[in-house]
Amino acid sequence: MALSLAVEKAKEQLVKMGLAVVQANLVLGSWGNLSYRVGRDDVVVITPSGLDYGRLHAKDMVVVDLAGAPVEGHLRPSTELPMHLAIYHSRPDVHAVIHTHSPYASGLAVARQSIPPILEDLVSVVGGTVPVADYAPAGSVQLAEITAATLKNVNAALLANHGVVGIGNTLEEAFQVCRVVEKAAQVLVYARIVGSPVPLPDEDIIALRDFYRNSYGQK
Repeated sequence: MALSLAVEKAKEQLVKMGLAVVQANLVLGSWGNLSYRVGRDDVVVITPSGLDYGRLHAKDMVVVDLAGAPVEGHLRPSTELPMHLAIYHSRPDVHAVIHTHSPYASGLAVARQSIPPILEDLVSVVGGTVPVADYAPAGSVQLAEITAATLKNVNAALLANHGVVGIGNTLEEAFQVCRVVEKAAQVLVYARIVGSPVPLPDEDIIALRDFYRNSYGQK
């Protein structure tokens, strides 16, 4: 199967984004995983299992088709490949998935507590409350199905006793989602120390999401 240059570009982007995720303190060592769906080839490029992000090169990335069959690469894909594929099948609008273990968001995931819509940037990039996906073993088909269902209407979810998943149209957008979720988790913890967090009303959530999608940034 001849792959396009877009696949090679995706490999390079995943290497850079892996380093960015580490530098942002969203993962440690080889934990977490990233992928990008290349639409023109109907393939997914994903990070390999168990390798430190600081050691990764473009040639280490694994390419699979949307059924998970290997297309290119000499290493085993991330053990969370089923989850990435389930998300792509459930959300055709999504082209990037980043799974992190950031401390504040993971703390809420352990407590099985969702993040309410308390911040404007959170609402803008996620779409509302960050829900908690029920627990299932890491790498399992069950976790893949639960996570995809939880992400049906939002761009981030906490994985019970596990971590965080952020999605987007680009790797940069998925990375931004993960960073904003971690910040919101930290703010929520602080807000509960000093008082009772007050969520934004539904009408403001709708307006903020619409503004972010249609008017924010440069076209």
